[in-house]
Amino acid sequence: MDKEKLITRIMKECEQDGEPVTREEAEEMAEMEIKANGNRRYEKSDKPRKKTTRERKVDPTKKKLLTSCKVLLEGLGADVTNIKTETEVTFLFDNEEYSLKLIKHRKKK
Repeated sequence: MDKEKLITRIMKECEQDGEPVTREEAEEMAEMEIKANGNRRYEKSDKPRKKTTRERKVDPTKKKLLTSCKVLLEGLGADVTNIKTETEVTFLFDNEEYSLKLIKHRKKK
């Protein structure tokens, strides 16, 4: 956009808002707007990013609780079909499928 057109547009907008500005103020605002909308260059590296491998932490307390739940469910006559790590147990009870999910909450700050 042409700088002069931008200056006149800024002056008109400010006047419509009830806050008229001088030409010098409008020029300063126009320069700031041009700099803010300047050409930004984003470049990508040639080397691919190294993917981090995170080792999953096993929670022994959750594992103990879920195995106890599994024993209880089997004692009630449920058919345990799947245990997902130490988070979820899927089972059949009275020909209907259920799942039990165990979530450990963080301490409140």
